[in-house]
Amino acid sequence: MAYDTGQEVHQAPLMLPDSDEDSAIAVNDDLLSVASLTSSVRDFVVENGRTYHSLSVGKYILPNDEVRLNFAKGPTRYELGHRHVFFSLKLGLTSSDRKDMQNHHFLVTFGGKMHFAPGADHAQRVLDVGTGTGIWAIDYGKSLPFWPDAHPSAEVIGVDLSPIQPFYVPPNCSFEIDDLEKDWTWTRPFDYIFSRMMVGSFADFSCFADQAYQHLIPGGYVELIDCIFPMACDDSTLNDSLALKEFSDLLLQASINLGRPLNAASSHRETLIKAGFTNVNVLNYKWPTNRWPKDPKNKRVGLWTLANVGGGLEGLSLALMTRGLGWGKERVLAYLTTVRKDLHNPKIH
Repeated sequence: MAYDTGQEVHQAPLMLPDSDEDSAIAVNDDLLSVASLTSSVRDFVVENGRTYHSLSVGKYILPNDEVRLNFAKGPTRYELGHRHVFFSLKLGLTSSDRKDMQNHHFLVTFGGKMHFAPGADHAQRVLDVGTGTGIWAIDYGKSLPFWPDAHPSAEVIGVDLSPIQPFYVPPNCSFEIDDLEKDWTWTRPFDYIFSRMMVGSFADFSCFADQAYQHLIPGGYVELIDCIFPMACDDSTLNDSLALKEFSDLLLQASINLGRPLNAASSHRETLIKAGFTNVNVLNYKWPTNRWPKDPKNKRVGLWTLANVGGGLEGLSLALMTRGLGWGKERVLAYLTTVRKDLHNPKIH
């Protein structure tokens, strides 16, 4: 990963869960004992030709592999302030690339904002839940003068089930491989906990909310950003006769069958209040599925939705539909061809 001139970086050690000190230990603290753990978390599970995390097998439905994802059309450049983001969609993107593209999809949607919680602007200890490639944690911790959301004095910890983060990161950023459905063992509280696209990852979101509350300082903030299932529209163009509508319903049913419902975001507000949080605010945004909107900004968001969701359909669907519905791989892939047609249809809003 390349960084702009003047950005100090360091090599981040792989951190693994430990009950003795702040939820993790560095690999070089005990090379012999941790080496086997390091090997095991990198020994990914292969399923239907895709690879998945090996820590707490089966909990997360998205693959972590480097399979090339091909796109027919999509945005190739997005400008955010002084930063230019490029994607070679004609060559295809890996799963990790798609996770980074998803980050920029959110930036386009939110007008360049990385976060909304007031406490995020001056937080000194930050937890990024389900960090994935670590792009949000890295961008948050940057010390670049032109980066609007840089927080060089903050300690940023990203946690994920898969060790797919880069080796070289800002010195205030580190990553840990852990399962957040287990008891959190950090001994120091956080100022700010950020969670994005984790719906369907927890069997009980209330347990996550409880632990987040317990590990925040008084006056600390938690921010949850998730998609709401099933899909909906403002008119009647997404009707029951369409594969896209059926697809959304099937994914939801599969997630319920697996005990990790995709519709948990609909009750996030109530869940947080029950856990003890106050001043809970909800912001709603819409993702057009393609370029059908006339408004330039919404059209751009729609193009990114098409690239992000359309390019990740296989990864999103395979584990859910094979594990949760009992479908075979070939049936899933054949079904997705019809779903893709609906995603590209500008008459479906």
